Order: sequence, then C-alpha cells, then structure tokens
Amino acid sequence: MSRFLLGRYINGDSLVHQMDARAKLALSIYFIAIIFLANNWATYGLLLILVLACVLLSKIKLGFFLRGVAAMIWLIIFTVLLQVFFTTGGHVYWHWGILNLTQVGLVRGAYVFCRFVLIIFMSTLLTLTTSPLEISDGLESLMKPLKYLKVPVYEIALMLSIALRFVPTLLDETQKIMNAQRSRGVNFGEGKLLDQIKAVIPLLIPLFVSAINRAEDLATAMEARGYRGGEGRTKYRQQVWQLKDSLALVVFGLVTVGLVFLRTW
Repeated sequence: MSRFLLGRYINGDSLVHQMDARAKLALSIYFIAIIFLANNWATYGLLLILVLACVLLSKIKLGFFLRGVAAMIWLIIFTVLLQVFFTTGGHVYWHWGILNLTQVGLVRGAYVFCRFVLIIFMSTLLTLTTSPLEISDGLESLMKPLKYLKVPVYEIALMLSIALRFVPTLLDETQKIMNAQRSRGVNFGEGKLLDQIKAVIPLLIPLFVSAINRAEDLATAMEARGYRGGEGRTKYRQQVWQLKDSLALVVFGLVTVGLVFLRTW
C-alpha cells in the first residue's frame, strides 16, 4: 500500500465516523482558518489537544496519521528552512550572506512545522473517517447555494468523488510498476538528478495507459447504467444532522474563544 493516504477510508463505528460529512467538512475547513490565530506555544498546545482528542475519538491508530506527515515531510522541511534562514529578529546565532540563523527564525520555523503537522492530521482524519461518496455528497450540500449562480455544483462534487476514489488506486498501481522496474535493476531515488528523471520516465507511459483504461471503463459503466447528469437524481444515502454534530461545532467555537484569549497570554 502506498504511504499516501489521500482518498483512503477506514471503515469504523467511532464517534467521528458517525458524524455528518457536512459537519466534518465544515469543521476541517474552519480548523485550517483558526490555526492562523495561533501565535505562541499556549495556542498551539490548545490546538494539539483538540487534534489528539479527535484522533482518539476516531479509534484509528496514530501510525496512519504519522504516515500522512511522512508523505509531506520534504515539503515541510523546505518550508521550515525558509522560515529559519530568511527570518530576522532576536539574537543572531549564525550569519552567512543572505542566510541568518536567529532566535525569531527558529521559533517561527517551529511554529510552521506545528502548523503543517496539525493541518495534515486534521485533513487525514477527514479522509480516513469519511468515505469518498460521503465527502462528495457533503460538499455538494454545502455548495448548494452556488446553484443560484449557475455553478455546476453536482458536476464538481462528482469529479471530486471520482478523484478521491481513483487516486489511491493509481498510487497503488504506481507502486506496483516501480516494484516491477526495481526487479529489472532500475534504481529510483539514487544517482544524479538527470538519472533519477530518466528512471521515472518508464513509469509514466504504463501509468498513463492505466488511467485512460480506467476512465474508459468508468464512462462505459456510467453510460450502461443510464447516467444522464444530476438533474432529477435522488440519493440513496440521506444525510442527517445529529446532536453530536452540533456539539462538535460548539467545541470548535469554544476552542476559538480560547485561542483569542491565549493570543495575548
């Protein structure tokens, strides 16, 4: 299995699994917004408690979330290094040309690292506890007011659902192709940059052919079932807003109040 967790769903009966997809989508987006209120260790500590509480309630092993961080680790490290070496202020520990290692830079780099990890944890929690169909239905419901602006809400939700469904499959196929190439003596991630680029090229053609074949099979299946767009279609799975969803909104609201208070603490 690929280490990328985008679109993967783990079936379960936890409190987080039972929540309405609309609530989980709205709260995930809201969390990304309020995380920018954090400006000291107290605020990041409060957000960490919130995220760990959500992880515990999901009854999913912590290793899955760490895999999500590992998949993005090079982007995280690159962003942190930019903050560390290009931020000035406070005591200067090291200086060379345009590069500076300062007290403020180290602190901001640590903040950026925490921000990335918390966002990845929360987004991973959303995909692991919500099936692609639930995500697309929830997104379609949240975007329903945009229909009055002639936005193709149903088509956008359908494309998202298909993408979330097939991204893990394509990633798994990529891993299989890479393993087949390794058995033939191809080394990925080794040698000069040009050699690494040449090693990736043989992956593209079979992966592209596989994606085209799957898209053709999907189109044939949809046409055979009489698919004619979203107009007039009913839903088999009905979304029901429950008390636990309202309580989750209240908890996130209280956390927001706590962040505003702790910003000046």
